[in-house]
Amino acid sequence: MGENVVGQSVRRPDLVEKVTGAAEYCVDVTMPGMAHAKVVRSDRAHARITGIDVAEALAAPGVVAVVTAADIASLHARFGHIITDHWILAPDKVRYYGEPVAVVVAETVAAAADAVELVRVSYEDLPAVMDAEAALADGAPLVHEQAYEATGDESFKNLSHVDEGDGAQQVPSNVAHEVTIGWGEVDAAFADSAVVVENTVHFPMLYAYAMEPYNAVASYAEGALSVVSTAQHPYMVRDDLARVFDLPLSRVRVTSPYLGGGYGSKSYTKVEPLASVASWVTGRPVKLTLTVEEAIYTTRVDSAKIWVKSGFAADGTILAREFDVVMDSGAYADNSPLVMAKTVNRCFGPYRVPNLRVRGLSVYTNTSPASSYRGFGAPQGALAGETNLDRAAEQLGISGADIRRRNLVRKGEEILPGKRGIDADIPADLEMVVESLERDRKDVPYYGIGFGCTASDAGAYPISTAQVRIQIDGSVLVLSGSTEMGQGSRSLLAQVAAEELGVDLAVVKVVQSDTSVTPYERTTGASRTSTLVGLALQRACADARSRMRDMAAELFECAPGEVRDRPGAVAAPDGRELDFGSVVRQWFGGSAGEVTGVGLLRRDGATQKMPPFWEVGMVGVAVEIDPETGVVAVDQLVTVADVGFAINPRAVEGQDLGAATQGLGMALHEELVYDGPQLANANVVDYRVPRTTDLPRKIDLMIAERRDGVGPYGAKGAGEGTLNPIGGAVAAAVARAVGRWPDRLPLTPERVWRLMNRD
Repeated sequence: MGENVVGQSVRRPDLVEKVTGAAEYCVDVTMPGMAHAKVVRSDRAHARITGIDVAEALAAPGVVAVVTAADIASLHARFGHIITDHWILAPDKVRYYGEPVAVVVAETVAAAADAVELVRVSYEDLPAVMDAEAALADGAPLVHEQAYEATGDESFKNLSHVDEGDGAQQVPSNVAHEVTIGWGEVDAAFADSAVVVENTVHFPMLYAYAMEPYNAVASYAEGALSVVSTAQHPYMVRDDLARVFDLPLSRVRVTSPYLGGGYGSKSYTKVEPLASVASWVTGRPVKLTLTVEEAIYTTRVDSAKIWVKSGFAADGTILAREFDVVMDSGAYADNSPLVMAKTVNRCFGPYRVPNLRVRGLSVYTNTSPASSYRGFGAPQGALAGETNLDRAAEQLGISGADIRRRNLVRKGEEILPGKRGIDADIPADLEMVVESLERDRKDVPYYGIGFGCTASDAGAYPISTAQVRIQIDGSVLVLSGSTEMGQGSRSLLAQVAAEELGVDLAVVKVVQSDTSVTPYERTTGASRTSTLVGLALQRACADARSRMRDMAAELFECAPGEVRDRPGAVAAPDGRELDFGSVVRQWFGGSAGEVTGVGLLRRDGATQKMPPFWEVGMVGVAVEIDPETGVVAVDQLVTVADVGFAINPRAVEGQDLGAATQGLGMALHEELVYDGPQLANANVVDYRVPRTTDLPRKIDLMIAERRDGVGPYGAKGAGEGTLNPIGGAVAAAVARAVGRWPDRLPLTPERVWRLMNRD
């Protein structure tokens, strides 16, 4: 359609500095007079705190302070995105092994770490519930003795069954949240089904494993707080910190430099309150840097047990589906209620389901808190829904591809009543995958093929703002509150601005993630940046061009409506042209000034109907299994990125390969394992992530561009879709290779060998 900059694979502006080590991350930040903090953590899963003796630690060389809950009692010492249940420092009891009990502040990291060992915490042990089944048992000990109300988060309200109008609290229990959805006559449809298939799957407890652990630098001074952190959502962290310290939002500044990965794990507030209260108590800037083990105890992924039952007509048409989702969300809710609600929305897939019943529970346990993870509930649900569909295909005597062909929704059809219809041609995406897989299929023993298909109600809530500032030399600054965490938003936003303004990409600079400088951005997650921030930026560019035309009209002595846009310039009716820099200089009357355009996006017009867009996951895998060892080798990986329009195609491919590789990790390798009250593998050695040698023999990354999104140039989000269905696809491929169906991930060599040799 004539675009010059977007649609091209461009080099990322952060490439050289990241490769050379010049890029600044939070861990590189220092402040004058800065002290260092280390956290004293619980060595019990569930216990009353009967005393904390800090005298010996305070006497240690270099120690500035030891902060406990008693020192911050005058603050609002709880935080939390959905439910404000998370204590900054445990005041009366600990709820999981690794929970922060105190913060040691010292002149050096080494001095702080040494003094941590000198803090004496006395406990009275309490019975613990280490998994969801134990937490839901009759008479189970309560992780929280009080109930909490959900916050006013709009995206949560849209999914929640809770009536928040009367402010009534629920009776305390280990159920953090419950959601049910459904329609039709489920029981009657099951009775009329020719084939009914039910099974239970177990999704593992994972760690997102961003290369950069959590860290933050905080400075509280003169009634204002400044924090540099690894936050994906700096504005949401700002809001939490303002509540903790009872400060106006304008007195709290949160900045996020480059992030060393996030994958959802750096969503919402994590370690920022710990660094902030340490600075508040000591009156000095304080840096807190976690180890990988501490990061794993800070946030993990919700594990899940999901029972699914589906009824089918004799030709494979779905008649009814029922799901029961139980998620182990750990000691604090964080964002798990919303993750669970999204699992409920996504587990039944992009299929016509005339009769549906789904119930979801987010359950408190005495384990490390769970939160967001790439795919946001879809990987858990897809494992259940997709393997159930493949089992049905086996019983019906049809292929995995055919059962999907008969049930996939077509473009425009609703899968959630009243929500936006599907904005993708999913059947066409399936055919792309099938063709690629079949073209290179091997004819060897223990070889199997599996498909996975998902559609996620993505984009979160459509609120975004953006600014562009045109300088006196015609160069352009783009200001956005979105966060660059490795996904490539800095280059993408620059491309959109260069395209809209008709300027060279080299003169566009993107500034991000500073709540006191950049405009408001709700979140960086849910694959929303390309679509929603992109729309806001387009509007900002249009606003800047409008202002430029008005200024040029004065200079040309004509009506504003007579001024025409040109690439990087404006033109008068008589053909005279002025580039942007000339307009700014001449209008202001010197080498000074700038033109600012503002773009605002809300739930209105094209983004009125929720979700803003659907993120499709369409993958295929082929595996080959060694019968002697149970080792699963992925022979083929095929993905389709249904993105509407690829603003930066190479970046889309990189995101899809990264997401799929992460999905292969959860399918074949990754799992956090508790041994009694503590994790047995909270380290970089025993927690097994994919290596280069684990990559498939053949990788086919395809992009479907049909310009069917609401975003710029018809774009939709990318980056999560290919992870979501990988687990189910691998499970189906392994089942077809060995003739038996697994019921849990990861499919480690031992599990596969036992599956093959089971009596």
